[in-house]
Amino acid sequence: MVKRSTHIEALSKISKAITSDLYLEDILKLIVTVTAQALGSKLCSLMLLNDKNELVIRATQTVSEDYTKKAPIRLGEGISGKAAKDNMPVAVYDVQQEAGYKYKDLARKEGISSLLCVPMSVKNKVIGVINLYTSEPHKFTKNEIHLLSSVANQAALIIENTELLVKTKVIQEELETRKLVERAKGILMKERKMAEPDAYRLMQKYSMDNRKSMREVAEAIILSNDMKGNI
Repeated sequence: MVKRSTHIEALSKISKAITSDLYLEDILKLIVTVTAQALGSKLCSLMLLNDKNELVIRATQTVSEDYTKKAPIRLGEGISGKAAKDNMPVAVYDVQQEAGYKYKDLARKEGISSLLCVPMSVKNKVIGVINLYTSEPHKFTKNEIHLLSSVANQAALIIENTELLVKTKVIQEELETRKLVERAKGILMKERKMAEPDAYRLMQKYSMDNRKSMREVAEAIILSNDMKGNI
């Protein structure tokens, strides 16, 4: 099913996403597309656990609306849910005959047969799964399972790093905004001889009335004050 050279190429492409400027959704799409191409898959999808402990499809290279609209899968439910709960790969020779597979009608419609589902985990914490389907019945080898597990681990690292960067950026922006608001409050308190709560409420009202963020309001107050000092 897969040559080692194509696997290495896939890992190389996926690893480059770590240092890219792509958004997370684009990175996930890249992962499933490259994985499907490299491993000769009929269909590849990536599912992430949400805050309700449900696996939700976040990326797939298929254009089938029926597949992308599949309902979330609870942890421990079905093949994907079992792989995520046990943190172990699950291989199914024929999903159309597998009792634990929930979407047999969809499998027949899409022409998919075998399934290899591997968990994505970081420091032994599962964050999702990658599903790899074939169009013909296929018995996955230990090497193929190992290769897809390597891709899944790489994907998990990318997702974890991306989300960490986003959280860090949000925190930094919040701190910067807080500093600007504090400085702007100080200017209003000094210029208008206002108490701190009154200065904050004035900024808040202006923000709501003019549909401006508190940061924009604070920056405008600071800019006006700085201009006065330079005129």
